[in-house]
Amino acid sequence: MPKSKRDKKVSLTKTTKKGLQFKQNLIEELRKCVDTYKYLYIFSIANVRNNKLKDIRNAWKHSRLFFGKNKVMMVALGRSPADEYKENLHQVSKHLRGEVGLLFTNRTKAEVLDWFAQFKEMDFARAGNTANFTFGLDAGPLEQFPHSMEPQLRQLGLPTALKKGVVTLISDYRVCKEGEVLTPEQARILKLFGYKMAEFQVTIRSMWHAETGDFEQLTGDTAEQMEEGDADLAEDSSGEAED
Repeated sequence: MPKSKRDKKVSLTKTTKKGLQFKQNLIEELRKCVDTYKYLYIFSIANVRNNKLKDIRNAWKHSRLFFGKNKVMMVALGRSPADEYKENLHQVSKHLRGEVGLLFTNRTKAEVLDWFAQFKEMDFARAGNTANFTFGLDAGPLEQFPHSMEPQLRQLGLPTALKKGVVTLISDYRVCKEGEVLTPEQARILKLFGYKMAEFQVTIRSMWHAETGDFEQLTGDTAEQMEEGDADLAEDSSGEAED
C-alpha cells in the first residue's frame, strides 16, 4: 500500500528563525531612513497595545516607525562617536532603553508634538498595571451576567451565588485599591464590568536633525529606563550583548 502524502514528519530543525539576516536587513532599513528623512524622534509608550500602534502606523504612512529591537537599532545608529552612522546618532542610541521606538519623518517638531499630545486612549488594564482608582461592588444581583457565568465569577474571587437563577453578589467586595498592582483576576473583573484603567500614551522624548546633526532632549528618561540602560551598558562591556 503506497504511503500517504499527508503522513509526513517535519523536522523542527528546518524551521526558519529571525537570525543574522533579519538583523542585517533591519540595520540597512534604519540607515536608509536616516538618509531619507529630515527628523528622527525617539518616543516611549505607556501601556503598549498592538492595535493602537497599528492606528499610529496608519496615520503616519508618510513616515517610518520602528518599535522594539533596541540593541539592533543601536548597532545601526552607532553606540559611540567612533562608530555612529552620522554625526550625533550615538546620542540617540543612549536613549534606546525600555519600551521606546524611533519615528523617521519630515514633519516638524511642532506637528509631531501636537499630534502625539492628542493621541491618548483609555484601555482595559492588564495584570501588572497600577490601579488608578479604588473600585468596589455592592452586594446584590448582577443581572448583566447570565447564570452560566456564575462559576467563572466565583473563580475570580467574587463571592457570588445563584439565587432564583440570577447571579448575585452575596456581600460587598472591593476589587482593587488605588495605587496597588493589579493581579490577573482583578484585571479580568475590571474588564468584565467595563472599567478602563490603562491609558495608552506616546511621549516624544528627543529628536535628531539630519541636516545639522543636532540632538535635542525634549523630556527626561524615566528611572526604569535609566536602570535598563545601566544594565545594557554593563552587559555590553562584558562582551555578552547580542548585536
